[in-house]
Amino acid sequence: MVDVAAVRAAVEQVEDPELHRSLAELNMLRELDVTPEGGVRVLVALTIPGCPLKDKLTADVTAAATSVAGVESVSVEFTSMTDEERGELVNEMRGGAMREITIGKPGTKTRVIAVSSGKGGVGKSSVTANLGVALARMGRTVGIIDADVWGFSIPKMLGIDRNPTVIDETLIPPEIHGVAVMSMDYFVRPDQAVIWRGPMLHKAMEQFLADVHWGDPDFLLIDMPPGTGDIAISMSQFLPRAQAIVVTTPQVTAQRVAKRAGLMARKVNQDIMGVVENMSWFTGDDGKRYPIFGEGGGATLAEELEVPLLGQIPLVPALREGADNGQPVTISDPGGEAAAAFERLASEVDERRPRLRSHPELVIS
Repeated sequence: MVDVAAVRAAVEQVEDPELHRSLAELNMLRELDVTPEGGVRVLVALTIPGCPLKDKLTADVTAAATSVAGVESVSVEFTSMTDEERGELVNEMRGGAMREITIGKPGTKTRVIAVSSGKGGVGKSSVTANLGVALARMGRTVGIIDADVWGFSIPKMLGIDRNPTVIDETLIPPEIHGVAVMSMDYFVRPDQAVIWRGPMLHKAMEQFLADVHWGDPDFLLIDMPPGTGDIAISMSQFLPRAQAIVVTTPQVTAQRVAKRAGLMARKVNQDIMGVVENMSWFTGDDGKRYPIFGEGGGATLAEELEVPLLGQIPLVPALREGADNGQPVTISDPGGEAAAAFERLASEVDERRPRLRSHPELVIS
């Protein structure tokens, strides 16, 4: 005889693969029947009819039910939440608050880190993507905003092949390798150019922060566009408590330009965590390191900004190949030289808490 209560308890603990909360919490388990022969029928209410992860939910519910002794077969059926139920869910996810930016605010655990560079081509997006995966592999919850509106690339680098789920105007970002990602890539055709100026860019970044359900992740990485333009200014207004990482290469030219991104962060009172030097060297078959793009750019920039050099990332073919194939090097070559460098970088980032900063309106007596 199958213990019906045990089956229900097991199925209720299954998590929605997008919201990462149990079916019990979300009131998604609507019916559960068990036959004397050990057959189980489960009815689950999806947030939207076309849930993209329905197959995974089916597999997870089946695995949970069959973990109970005596269960021989499982049938998972689906219905959808009503409009009223969806509205209540969205209101609950927002904590009852009106549309506003809450991530990174006091009282939340999320550390927001803007990854910037002075110019394109230094591997800033590659560093962001692999740092995010390395942090997730450490057990941290991670989100990435691909704020490089004109040169978005994070979904491609991570191998994301689906769009966000929309629940009553709230976006649930796709997740892969433990990293949730929001990007303009989801909304722009491959043959379409993004020709936006300040106000539209500002609005887009506001929507990525206010209309996306990020939950309360440990880290939210912002892949900034190169330079010091409108998006950098908008993000500093939306996320005044963000830390900054400046990416450069060993080249003197790149280092000089990257310094401006660091000075921009300092100008808007962001805490510069440190510098990452990308493409630091190439290791030949002979085991020797060859500084193809020169040496010392990262260390010089860190010294000029009076911040630490957080890490040096070697130039390896697997890094480029992984970005093209949607397999970050931290996944495709976890034992390799580059993956080890990103693991060390993730540890540095995890350990460097934001510094306490004064505020003109805060008076401590």
